[in-house]
Amino acid sequence: MRAFIFPGQGSQAIGMGVALAGASAIARAVFEEVDEALGQHLFRIMREGPPDQLTLTENAQPAIMANAIATLRVLEREGGIRLADKADFVAGHSLGEYSALCAADALDVATTARLLKLRGQAMQAAVPVGEGAMAALLGADLGKARALAEAAAEGEVCTVANDNDPGQVVISGHVGAIERAIAMAKEHGLKRAVLLPVSAPFHCPLMQPAADAMAAALAGAPLRAPLVPVYANVTAAPVADPAEIRRLLVEQVTGTVRWRESVAAMAEAGVTHFIEFGGKVLGPMVKRTVPDATVTSIVAMADIEALAASL
Repeated sequence: MRAFIFPGQGSQAIGMGVALAGASAIARAVFEEVDEALGQHLFRIMREGPPDQLTLTENAQPAIMANAIATLRVLEREGGIRLADKADFVAGHSLGEYSALCAADALDVATTARLLKLRGQAMQAAVPVGEGAMAALLGADLGKARALAEAAAEGEVCTVANDNDPGQVVISGHVGAIERAIAMAKEHGLKRAVLLPVSAPFHCPLMQPAADAMAAALAGAPLRAPLVPVYANVTAAPVADPAEIRRLLVEQVTGTVRWRESVAAMAEAGVTHFIEFGGKVLGPMVKRTVPDATVTSIVAMADIEALAASL
């Protein structure tokens, strides 16, 4: 069994999608559709920068989605592959869940781009710059991370944002609480804690204003049942009902991204091959969670051609 998986924020880079667009009119069409939906030259930022513009949450989120969907569309159209025939499940990390839904035809490309643009703007606006932070805890399992977050909170918000794999958990919250957590990491048995270069504390209760904004946007969004079930970040379980998908996407803004559990659950369901579209970020997390899994990263035209020949 196979799962098609889609990366989240942090996988953006200047030049992303450029070679693919040069090699395929299908890829170019995806980037043009996203530009038109957003009314901006997002692909020019992806191609040329400047880096600080691409890193902006409101640009990074639709850019990462566009790049991932472009790789998938080239596989489908030029490789003659149908997702419904070759994938048993889809899943994505944080914003990647929107890419997964788009891949499985629950959302169209234009709607996905607009939702992610809004999501990025709302997440950035939810907390004033400098008031929130995130940190990666290395050598931490979920139990250790929760214990550290609880000890460091001291009345402020400090919670687990991303449970990525058995040795990496990300915490999020007020900057003071995150700084205390970093200082206390070694005494809690962690290798180290690293402050992340992010502009807002994602996936924690401070994001409630963004969750409210997404609830309003998703209520009016055309969302269909996906071609294959989507593993939701906040439940680490498959979902196919559009109303439930909407609810979980809202909850995801403030909730923990349960990626490790999602990967383990997919493996338990029989998935042996995880195929990551548009990045090489999730593959290592999958291998650390399910060492026996086969992982393939699809970024370049050669990757697409090789995958098409193997499926």
